[in-house]
Amino acid sequence: MLYLAEVQKQKGGLLSGGGKTELKLLACQRTDQNWSTVSEEVIAGEDASKLNDGALVLAELNPNRQVQRIQEAGRPLVNILQNFSRQLEKFKLKEDEIDQWKESLTFQAQELNRREMEMEARLEQLQNMEDELQQLEQEKQEVDTSRGEIERLHTEIERNRQELEGAWEHLRGEQRRLEERQADLQQGTVLDEEQSRVMSELLDRLSSRIPATETVTQHLQLAFELIEKQQAILIPHWEQLQQQKTGIAQQQEEVERLSQILSDRQNASQQGQNSLVQQTAQLQISTAELNTKQEYIQILKEQLRNQEDLYQQIHTLASTSGDVVFGRQVDVKALQKMPLEELQKIVQDLQHKLEIDASFVHDQEQELKYKQEAIEELQNKINQASDHEQINLQMELTDENDLYQMLNSSLVGQRRNMLQHQKFLKQHQNVLLRRQGHIVAEEKEGNQINLEPILLQIETQRQQYSQEIQKLERDLEQMRAGIELAQGMIDNQTHDLDEKHQELKAIEENLLSLRTATAQCCGRVNLYEEALQPIQDSLDGLRQKLQGIGESLDRFQETGAHQLQAIAQMRYTLQSLTSQPELLAS
Repeated sequence: MLYLAEVQKQKGGLLSGGGKTELKLLACQRTDQNWSTVSEEVIAGEDASKLNDGALVLAELNPNRQVQRIQEAGRPLVNILQNFSRQLEKFKLKEDEIDQWKESLTFQAQELNRREMEMEARLEQLQNMEDELQQLEQEKQEVDTSRGEIERLHTEIERNRQELEGAWEHLRGEQRRLEERQADLQQGTVLDEEQSRVMSELLDRLSSRIPATETVTQHLQLAFELIEKQQAILIPHWEQLQQQKTGIAQQQEEVERLSQILSDRQNASQQGQNSLVQQTAQLQISTAELNTKQEYIQILKEQLRNQEDLYQQIHTLASTSGDVVFGRQVDVKALQKMPLEELQKIVQDLQHKLEIDASFVHDQEQELKYKQEAIEELQNKINQASDHEQINLQMELTDENDLYQMLNSSLVGQRRNMLQHQKFLKQHQNVLLRRQGHIVAEEKEGNQINLEPILLQIETQRQQYSQEIQKLERDLEQMRAGIELAQGMIDNQTHDLDEKHQELKAIEENLLSLRTATAQCCGRVNLYEEALQPIQDSLDGLRQKLQGIGESLDRFQETGAHQLQAIAQMRYTLQSLTSQPELLAS
């Protein structure tokens, strides 16, 4: 199990040598991204004796709580913090997406509630109009009934008028006879008593035949009142019809306004879509250029690794060949004068330190191998990933390459130091063996080769490669920053376009709903007007007929008054004829 630990060293005395090295456990790795604190525990850690006191390391322990492998925790901690930072960014993006979905769902719910309320209001309005239509049907039936009553009155008035005309013709005949009698009277003719009685009876019959018009006038007045009531009932319906026509006109204006807004928004959305396509194409070009530079960096890094391998091979040659001179040399004379026990102690210490270095270098080489496998795996993922996913994978690949380069650079120095320690140990061992009486092959100094110029040349090339790689990586960072900025702008524009598309969809739905509602209102208004107009025309026709009947009745009353006046004059004339005794005596 992997633990995060702190190196603690206990200082020893001058005679006892180096102090004891321990590891203080701080945290334990549960999963790849999960660490938890542990109770402070101190274990032996002699493998970390070469590290400074207080240094943080990652120690892998076996079930017996023994250290199997130790590595410095600096870069792994940086990697963990970078992963944690990326996870936080991903969580933040997910939270933003969730908030956007919540806002969208809230807007849709509000829109559905609004539409539901509009439908309920329209259903209620339609129900009210149906009730009004039923009421209009009832009023129409009442108007039809009134029309029948008026027709009956008109028939009765016409019959009375005919009777009155007949009586008037009879009266004119009697008047002509009376005038004839008056002429005869002037000629000396005198009515006798029988003739006078007959004339009086005729005048009484004539005056009794003049019909009374009070009843007809009352019925006519009632008919006028009924028509006015029906008109008063129709007036609010006409006003409501006018209000609905005004509302339809406003709805049509709103339809035209929304149509213009929809057209403008569609044009703006199309322009934004064209701009997004251009930016996406530019982003793809930048990504291709970035990939090209990354491949070139990989080639340079491969060359740098080759140089490092060559450098390492030369060091190995220097450490294994006696004909090669490199590194520090042993003071053989001082070792020959040194006490044998002290020399043995130095050889043992050098050998122990070399074992520690070799173990550490082996662990670092294993870690380097793991990093190389991780880089190859990320490269395969990049080759198979989409353009959007490649950016995040490229960032992870850059981090892994940085860790690899840092680990490899530190490992080169450690290998060199290990080889120098090997050669230094071999020189001490040769001196010790000769002092112990063993035969050791002597190194010939005349044939020794100095590899220092070659190593310097290799180191110069390595520095050139490193500088060029650093420059290219800085360019890559700038390109990545530009690509991230462009990707962010594209994401924002895509999000804005999605919102605009949703808004356009909502406007289209509102426009369709408003057009449907306007068409329905127009249909209801037309139906309403078609129902009201025949009733109004019928009332206007009845009013005109009643007005004609009233005029005829007024003429009829005037004619009856003239008839009564003529009958009175005839009575007066008859009385004057019957009241002349001298005429009767003669």
